[in-house]
Amino acid sequence: MLTQQQAGDIFDRIKRLSTADEVEVLFTGGRFALTRFANNTIHQNVAEENHVVSVRTVFGGRTARAFTNKFDEESLRQVVRSSESLARVQHPDSDLLPMPDSQEATGRAGAGAGAAQAPSRHFQQTADITPEQRADGVKKIVEVAERNKLTTAGVFSSAESIDGIFNSRGLSDWHAQTLAEISITMLGPDSSGWQKANSADVAKVDPLVLAEIAAKKALDSARPREIPAGKYTVILEPAAVLDIVGFMFWDYSGMAILDQRSFLSGRIGTKLFGDNISIWDDVAHPLQTGSPFDGEGVQRQRVGLVENGVVKRVVYARATADRMKRSEHKEKAGLIEATGHGFALPNEMGEMPQNIVFAPVRDPQTVEQMIASTERGVLVTRLWYIREVDPYEKMLTGMTRDGTFYVENGRVQCGVRNFRLNESLIHMLSNVEAMSEPVRSSGEESFDMVVPAMKIKDFNFTEVTKF
Repeated sequence: MLTQQQAGDIFDRIKRLSTADEVEVLFTGGRFALTRFANNTIHQNVAEENHVVSVRTVFGGRTARAFTNKFDEESLRQVVRSSESLARVQHPDSDLLPMPDSQEATGRAGAGAGAAQAPSRHFQQTADITPEQRADGVKKIVEVAERNKLTTAGVFSSAESIDGIFNSRGLSDWHAQTLAEISITMLGPDSSGWQKANSADVAKVDPLVLAEIAAKKALDSARPREIPAGKYTVILEPAAVLDIVGFMFWDYSGMAILDQRSFLSGRIGTKLFGDNISIWDDVAHPLQTGSPFDGEGVQRQRVGLVENGVVKRVVYARATADRMKRSEHKEKAGLIEATGHGFALPNEMGEMPQNIVFAPVRDPQTVEQMIASTERGVLVTRLWYIREVDPYEKMLTGMTRDGTFYVENGRVQCGVRNFRLNESLIHMLSNVEAMSEPVRSSGEESFDMVVPAMKIKDFNFTEVTKF
């Protein structure tokens, strides 16, 4: 693994090779390994280690970036030459700011109550996972499948990664983390069940527990009935919540407001959702992962995005905040300041909150309690193939899968054929009747978040599938 000291030495070599006004170097990469299984058998085991150096140079408002994963002198000379050659032929960017120094990068967040102090996310026992340990985890999963006469497929992966940034104004920062992840699908003749989880600490990812849950879903949803489409009280497990709400967080961006492509345009400060919906972006939350600094090295703030249903703020990169203060939208944009959520420059997207945390509610309910209080409804394990239909009303379409159940008189009655949904996130988050304690959750359509299960009234299913 590349160390911070080694990266600092590489940066010094790059800086000596460059003639640019400013130089920034990003370091990414690490070690990744994966054991894949299908038909109750391991069929693939791969591992790689790779580190990438990304060099951005600036000449009088012109900037460009080039990449290499070779650190010998000639390769570094070539990547500097490529970055500088590209930068010199760019049009000057009047919005490009000088690179932040260490005081700006830490002081902008550190001066306020929103500064994030992320905990260590590197666990040696995760970094040291062997192929034999992953195979042992898969063995437990397969044993559950065979005991229940099911077929299983999925992955068990492990990773140790780094993110680092150095620039010619004296900024340097470094983050290392680990991650273990398991995804399991259990297949029956006419049903399926699914579970997925990850953590920086492999001890918190239990393949046996995940396998038992996925198997039970496959067994309980066997011989699915067909019930008509329509509006139902729906209970979305956390993975289903994550995958559908994830489609709105690109809009919580100052750049999206400036481009008028956000459903929040003209709505910041207004009540869009129910009183029980409060959402933060918080990289320091103990269930979150990721680097505490953004693509320019600015420390990430804890930002309240929604409070009791009212949209309070969006996030900003440095240049986006500067632009917004000079724009016609500034009076309707809420608090405008760099929040440490920018992507590496140059980019066209600006920024995005990536550490979403739903605030706990006063009286959380378990999924079992939500089921017990439901006269007639649908329980959903996960969603997939989600697409946006109406960007301003955040109308989405998608499908249920891997465990969809009919609930009646407070009990799960049977598995049902899957549905296609057409639902507005604004309508959905205005009709949440109950929520569980937020948990770290993983899906397939969006990034990991800390989200609750939700019981929602009048959720709109438009079609029934044939499976």
